[in-house]
Amino acid sequence: MAVDTAIGTAIAPTGEPTIETVLHLRTAAAADLARLPEGVAAALRGLSAGDVGELDVTASVLAADGPDGVLRLQMLLRKLDAAGQIERGVRAGGRTLARLRPVGRGRAPWTTALPPSQPVKLSRFAVVRAEGGCLVAQAPRSHTEVEFAGEGGGLLGALARWTTPAEAVRAVPWLPAGAVAAILPLLADAGLLAPGGPEADTETDAPAQAQWTVPDLWLHSRSRGPLLNAAYGGAYPMASRFPPLPARAEPDTGPSIPLAVPGAVKDLPLSEALERRRSTREHDDCAPLTAAQLGELLYRTTRLRSTFVTSHGQEAADRPYPSGGASHELEIYPLVTSCGGLEPGLWHYRADEHRLQLVARPGPVLARMTATSRTACVMSGDPQVVLVIAARFGRVMWKYEAVAYSLVLKHVGVYMQTVYLIATAMGLAVCGVGGGDATDFATATGLDYYAQGSVGEMVLGSRPAVPGNGIRLPSAAG
Repeated sequence: MAVDTAIGTAIAPTGEPTIETVLHLRTAAAADLARLPEGVAAALRGLSAGDVGELDVTASVLAADGPDGVLRLQMLLRKLDAAGQIERGVRAGGRTLARLRPVGRGRAPWTTALPPSQPVKLSRFAVVRAEGGCLVAQAPRSHTEVEFAGEGGGLLGALARWTTPAEAVRAVPWLPAGAVAAILPLLADAGLLAPGGPEADTETDAPAQAQWTVPDLWLHSRSRGPLLNAAYGGAYPMASRFPPLPARAEPDTGPSIPLAVPGAVKDLPLSEALERRRSTREHDDCAPLTAAQLGELLYRTTRLRSTFVTSHGQEAADRPYPSGGASHELEIYPLVTSCGGLEPGLWHYRADEHRLQLVARPGPVLARMTATSRTACVMSGDPQVVLVIAARFGRVMWKYEAVAYSLVLKHVGVYMQTVYLIATAMGLAVCGVGGGDATDFATATGLDYYAQGSVGEMVLGSRPAVPGNGIRLPSAAG
């Protein structure tokens, strides 16, 4: 198989379908066609309509506009490529098997060929999804992805282990050999092939890369990579499809109780509260937390102070802690085991009304949720209250895309610190919990797992008069 590197078109031997590079322009509006030579303008219109062989488009411009037109076309394609408007594909016998397409900002790279003896393997961080009847493969740090049509996706299975391009060809006999040789560079350009080799697999052997799990690296790279996603920042991806969620959550159906509004308080200085802050993993069960104390803490940390409408028509909110875009998607569900003046169960804090509404009475699921927090905090007994922090995801995801979930987690962090400081000033015991079960929360509340889910927990209770009591506690720095 010979490859003409100038035009990127493979020349097939007898009996094998012609393998060629095809181009596709994502939008014809990317160029001012009226000011271009007719051949170049026609070529761009054709490229925006569908896949066109690179050799064919060059030949058509040469015939219409001559060598100067070809030069003009190449300059335009370079600019469009740099703007992320050009998709490159591999076509065999008239069928496009795979294409490299930009999904972020920047030029899609193009590798001519891989040495036939070079071992290759699919990156362990690669993610493959179904989209529009095709398989799409993407690496977390790449602003491009590879789309496979039909049988082309079978090549991915052959790359699950280290193999050479020649071995990969034999593993997918239904694909023309030339097609495999042309598709592998697309995978390399999209960052989908692992670096190193069988004896030095840096993704698993190098400490810096080995420590990352696939979900964590994806969340980190996509939320911290402005060039990797064209929808980075406030892109309003759902604005054209769904109305924004209101600032106030939908009303619950269970019985509710009003909470007293705390009067003037005399607190510790902020610097002293910061210095005194500790994670306290034991509660005074002889004098448990009261509903008045819980109400004061929720009022000072969580209440809805006001709402306003943004220029995009989204109702924003104001609460005591900060929130990106004033989205304030967090909802607090106190899971009560022992609290004076409040029956056990899972309650929802109505931040707009400063009241608690009963969501679920004690049962196996609530017991499991309580036990999960008790175990995570290494407590000898059940926590008096678990503050389950939930998120109404649509409040953030209506406006944000690439950074949406990372923003939710940031909000959980600032909310936890706010609770830590207020609880310290009030003389209460508080401890952040390292993890929880979103499925248990969905079961207990009956809420849609994808619409609203638990994203954090804290245990809260009365502080023992004499801490310790024979219970192993973390160091003072905890």
